[in-house]
Amino acid sequence: MLPSLRTALLFCAALGAISFAPAQAQRADEPLNQVTLVSLPEVPVPDLLDPNGETHLSGPGSEATTSSDADDQQVEITTKPSGDLATLVAEYRGADAGSHELECLATGVYFEAKSETLAGQLAVGHVIANRAKSGGRFPPSYCGVLFQRGQFSFVHGRSLPSVPRSSSQWQTAVAIARIVDQDLKDSAVGNALFFHARYVSPGWHLKRVAAIGNHIFYR
Repeated sequence: MLPSLRTALLFCAALGAISFAPAQAQRADEPLNQVTLVSLPEVPVPDLLDPNGETHLSGPGSEATTSSDADDQQVEITTKPSGDLATLVAEYRGADAGSHELECLATGVYFEAKSETLAGQLAVGHVIANRAKSGGRFPPSYCGVLFQRGQFSFVHGRSLPSVPRSSSQWQTAVAIARIVDQDLKDSAVGNALFFHARYVSPGWHLKRVAAIGNHIFYR
């Protein structure tokens, strides 16, 4: 009887150990499993609009040229200077015209109009230039226009008369020659090819286009 009781008790004890054994826990000396952190990709976020209404992206490679900027870079400015004639003359004055052709043009302006207003000198310069560009009617150069026979009374032979290069009037004539040659300022005479002083009356049957100072201009 005793052995059977003992066997029963042992059996119950084993059954209890199986039913109520605590869940296995991780040992304290075992390292915890490391969790790998995943970095999300960075997404460029536009800044706020600036006062000019343009959006800027931060970070390398974010610089961009707006379409209006690109258009501005491709447009070549060809307009003439907006300064008045006196300002241009002050900028281009000098004793040396820079080339033989400009020397001829300045000499023509000096001897024909040095006592005229700047507008009157500009008009004479344009007449000489218009003749050089007329395409066959006159010689195709400023010097050729001056040396054409019977056209300018101050020309004698095949050389230009001397001028006082240090004088203010000559340096103004040089400025007018440069302005005309570079087409920096239009004149009221337009495409005029002839002019004469008011005190003479040549009886030309030409179209009168302007009268500036002491000269009358014709086409």
